[in-house]
Amino acid sequence: MEEEKVICSAIWYKELPHPVYGPINVDKGIVFCGLRHPHCLHQMVAMTGKRQCEVGEEIQGFLTNKNRFVDRKEAAEIALKSKQIEKLLYFT
Repeated sequence: MEEEKVICSAIWYKELPHPVYGPINVDKGIVFCGLRHPHCLHQMVAMTGKRQCEVGEEIQGFLTNKNRFVDRKEAAEIALKSKQIEKLLYFT
């Protein structure tokens, strides 16, 4: 079985309409992904016409190769375990 790895930045907007397809562990809202978190934000603005303060609850995180949305802490644990990073520069 392939080891789980972090593949890109993502922001989960929990109060936006839920699409047909999305990460397997997301049951509401929509997840935008991109190279960096600002790319996700810009996609949301372009697609909805709303500002960040108008869309409700959000969580910044990442998508994995297992099609899961994970928060920053879990992403750091996955990246360490899969040797995508050598050490954490923050999070204690």
